[in-house]
Amino acid sequence: MNDSLIDRWRKIPVAIAVDVSKGACQIDPAIRPLRPAGQQPRLFGFAVTAICAPPDFGAVLRAIDLIKPCDVLVIDAQGNRDFAMIGEILGGQLRRLKAVGIVCDGAVRDVGELAGWDDLSVYSRHVTPRGPTALTGRKVNEPAIIGKRTVNPGDLFIGDDDGLCSLSADMIRTLIDDAEAKLGLEADWQKSLATGKTLAQVFNLD
Repeated sequence: MNDSLIDRWRKIPVAIAVDVSKGACQIDPAIRPLRPAGQQPRLFGFAVTAICAPPDFGAVLRAIDLIKPCDVLVIDAQGNRDFAMIGEILGGQLRRLKAVGIVCDGAVRDVGELAGWDDLSVYSRHVTPRGPTALTGRKVNEPAIIGKRTVNPGDLFIGDDDGLCSLSADMIRTLIDDAEAKLGLEADWQKSLATGKTLAQVFNLD
């Protein structure tokens, strides 16, 4: 993927990406950042997927060994709330490998530690203290289901206080112009309102 194209996406908020994709790139908003709004480090990186059948987290262990800098560990844990698939120890290993984040459609634990790191952005559906009990799973870097949406290895994940989106290679290429245009349009709205124009004038209302 062209680096300059990826850099253009770094400036795009999740809300803009979701708008221009007509919701097609949005990840279930029930998968939320661990940190409060205004404190969540932005997530921007490429998916390495682990497909789990809790309480088995073997795929997570195998996926972490494949992580490269700027990757995001994406865990399909079927939305399970009873068994955490990752916590402080594995999160710490991700930091050593220079991963940028975790997205878990399931549960995480040790959230005091996970949420305290500015260099690892964590999103999860659930939090639980109970850990996994098996490690035989090995489905890694296959299509995963995250919030009822199919995510493929290498998809670009963007996360901020509003939530998450994932972009396929095709979306990365075809949506960037629309995203930049929408970002510019919103900036123009802000400037017009700051000059004293009414909402009716700015939005051309009858």
